Amino acid sequence: MGIKKYKLGEIADIIGGVAYQPSDICDNGIRILRGGNIQSQSIILKSDDVFLPLSYKSQENQICIGDTILVASTGSVDVLGKAATCFKKIPYTQIGAFLRIVRPKEQRYAMLISIALNSEYFARYIKSQAKGTSINNITIGHLHNFEIYFPDDYIPICNLYLSLEKKILLNRAINQNLEALAKQLYDYWFVQFDFPNEEGKPYKSSGGEMVWSEKLKRDIPASWETKTIEDIADVYNGATPSTVNEQNYGGDIVWITPKDLSDQKQKFVYQGERNISKAGYNSCSTHLLPPNTILMSSRAPIGLLSIAKTELCTNQGFKSFVPKVENISTYLYYYLNIHIRQIKQLGTGTTFKEVSREDVLNFPILKPSDAILNSWEERVSALNNKQFEIQKENEYLTKQRDEFLPLLMNGQVSVNSD
Repeated sequence: MGIKKYKLGEIADIIGGVAYQPSDICDNGIRILRGGNIQSQSIILKSDDVFLPLSYKSQENQICIGDTILVASTGSVDVLGKAATCFKKIPYTQIGAFLRIVRPKEQRYAMLISIALNSEYFARYIKSQAKGTSINNITIGHLHNFEIYFPDDYIPICNLYLSLEKKILLNRAINQNLEALAKQLYDYWFVQFDFPNEEGKPYKSSGGEMVWSEKLKRDIPASWETKTIEDIADVYNGATPSTVNEQNYGGDIVWITPKDLSDQKQKFVYQGERNISKAGYNSCSTHLLPPNTILMSSRAPIGLLSIAKTELCTNQGFKSFVPKVENISTYLYYYLNIHIRQIKQLGTGTTFKEVSREDVLNFPILKPSDAILNSWEERVSALNNKQFEIQKENEYLTKQRDEFLPLLMNGQVSVNSD
């Protein structure tokens, strides 16, 4: 298979982002995409995105359209050079000054450019070219001069890449919809208190008895109780085996750090970047946690949440909640999620803030009746199981994409087009 070489600027237009002042920001209008919107090679619209008014004088060629690739041009080492493909137009959207748009001059180049800009080769190139003092940055010129190698028979490769990406995006959208359903159900039952009563009618709206909770400073259903976390879950710290001794690592015990949750950005966790050995486990004070434990990062940063789907342990950056009864696990996950701002406010420290185990144990929690918890768990477990199945499928598809596409591009393997 022959290989052709192009400079990126020969086959694509490279466009800078729009500059704006903090005073220009408003509640809605033209969404500004920034580095944080690029996650796992996709464009993610976030709840903390900023907007400019629709009347803002924007350049038409900066709006995201189909087969456009966005590249983070400024930021930390973890962010710089991250790329994502916009497969369809996102209306009323601009890019910020710290992003670059790469717009292929011909549609046939789109997938090849996308593959190249998500490769390890591009990551190494960006790190070698980045210049700056406190913030690394790459110029339009750096992107223009980046060399891309195209195999002659690239159509099957593009088709494979596109099919993988579309399946990953579809799965992600399905999981987002399932999560929205679960959150809506939680809000309806445990915030508005319109869970089904004995007659199947919404409790509070149908005149269900409410009583005042002094600890929660609000009315709650009469048969529910105000507890603390200590009453409904055992809370464990984690620990890190000595990194000097290599024998502490590489075993079969799953070991999770806050970075794993930050990198994976998933509701469920069952593997981390590194495992530890039995010797490593015995050498420190970490604790083996059962499935359905709720993991919460308690420092650097506070508030990352995930549900364990296998037996695992953590480093010292967590407070892990092992429910005392099975039917409260998922409820606890959403309760912590809803109250994460209050939990963050408990953090203390000089170098970095950390939430203590004592503060977590004493944190108040509304304890629904067992009948309602059983009904909630039965309904939401079906959503959880489907979400976890889709999460694992996407992780498999992502691994296939990242492992095989570089080999295809280099001509080391080929796609069977039959």
